Amino acid sequence: MFTKLSLFTTAIFLMFSFTACTTQSDSPETGASSEQLDGDVITQEDQQALTSEEILDGLKEGNQRFVSNNLTPQDYQAQVEKTSSGQYPEAVVIACIDSRVPVESIFDKSIGDIFVARVAGNFVNEDILGSTEFGTAVAGSKVVVVMGHEHCGAVKSAIDDVEMGNITAMLSKIRPAVEMSEEEYEGEGEMTSSNDEYVTHVVNTNVRYTIEQMRERSEIISELERNGEVVIAGAFYDLDTGEVTFLD
Repeated sequence: MFTKLSLFTTAIFLMFSFTACTTQSDSPETGASSEQLDGDVITQEDQQALTSEEILDGLKEGNQRFVSNNLTPQDYQAQVEKTSSGQYPEAVVIACIDSRVPVESIFDKSIGDIFVARVAGNFVNEDILGSTEFGTAVAGSKVVVVMGHEHCGAVKSAIDDVEMGNITAMLSKIRPAVEMSEEEYEGEGEMTSSNDEYVTHVVNTNVRYTIEQMRERSEIISELERNGEVVIAGAFYDLDTGEVTFLD
């Protein structure tokens, strides 16, 4: 009887020990342990020490990690706690609303890293300009990225001169880039929304036009740029590869 009881007790002990070890281990099913997660956030000292060039390099390196499917494992709860009393993002990104362009992910950024303003066609209006002024002049971001993307539906609709509810007024912000492209385009094929090469040309023209509008309509941002406190960059996101190309 004693032997059987001892064996039974030992078996129960081993079972619970194995369960506990399995629960706490770093198995593929449970993902990375908390020790491997990145819970760091950008502090005010970090933000002040970074240069615009370093921030752009960091965005490019983060995109390469995204393309390589090697994103940084994030400890979101730790980041939530650390940013609850303040934020010091390094950049402002103005991007399209398109669901296939997850801005933080494609640059391998997390909570507190970047400001993101999104609107179909990534143009600027008074609200987005004001938001960008806050992000730079008030909150201290040193880079502004205007990013278009491949196969942009808003750009295609502007090319087709679509009229529909409030979409009509929205597309009017993109039409100047279409008109500029009609004069500049020297590629192959017709200047229609079915020509991918032409659409890409308009997307990039729209990015450059948006940057021009930012400089013309925001004295705050243009002065920051003139003083070397802020760098404005254009970018293009490839839906097929996930790669971001920075424009001249």
